[in-house]
Amino acid sequence: MTHPFATQQIPFFLTASAPCPYLPGRMERKVFTRIEVGEGPALNDALTHAGFRRSQAVLYRPACEKCDACRSSRIDVGNFNWKRRWRKILARNSDLRVSTDNVAATLEQFELLDRYLDSRHHDGDMAGMSFSEYVMMVEDGAQRTQVTEYRDPEGDLIAAVLTDVLRDGISMIYSFYDPEAERRSLGAYMILDAIRQAELAGLPFVYLGYWVRGSRKMAYKAEFQPLQVLTPAGWQPQAELEFDDEDDIDCIPQHD
Repeated sequence: MTHPFATQQIPFFLTASAPCPYLPGRMERKVFTRIEVGEGPALNDALTHAGFRRSQAVLYRPACEKCDACRSSRIDVGNFNWKRRWRKILARNSDLRVSTDNVAATLEQFELLDRYLDSRHHDGDMAGMSFSEYVMMVEDGAQRTQVTEYRDPEGDLIAAVLTDVLRDGISMIYSFYDPEAERRSLGAYMILDAIRQAELAGLPFVYLGYWVRGSRKMAYKAEFQPLQVLTPAGWQPQAELEFDDEDDIDCIPQHD
């Protein structure tokens, strides 16, 4: 059940509480609104900067009562630290052919996504997604969206990422890859490639979604430095944040 309310003529809704997928033993709620045709790019831009995240034609943000562990995150492209590990991953995938002009969902992409979900996230929210639902994820919402494809020397699609182009950056919505190509570190590679694409386009940021303090699933995002996170005082360097464990006690998983 949801509860509607309006802010500046945009209808927002609040979900009921549900188990948190990131912090065991916690409960989550989200505030969300739908993207209407014609306002997609502008609304997506504005609400992403306010901490929202897109899923299909919905923009949502955590609205938990006793926890603020989820922080919107973005990579500072101009000052990114191209450390040796990242350079090695780029070199390892230098044989891939990259295509960024895909704006429609394809069955080939969906079949790769299905293999990825079955291998890595078989119990997640997206498990069992149908092709029509995947088409909606890519094409619904009327924002500036593209699918970047990565093909091996034989022409086989081995990775893809759905991204939104914002006025100041690239927002990575969802990435997936061949689970048998683990040696390539394709998840990290697609983030690094997005940084390169943003740099070439003169865009200062790559948006990664939520960094969640205390979540192992989301810890990898802090490896891409400098990373900024959205706080009540605005965007701040993640590495410089100080946390009061006493204030954040409700955000930390409890163990018996």
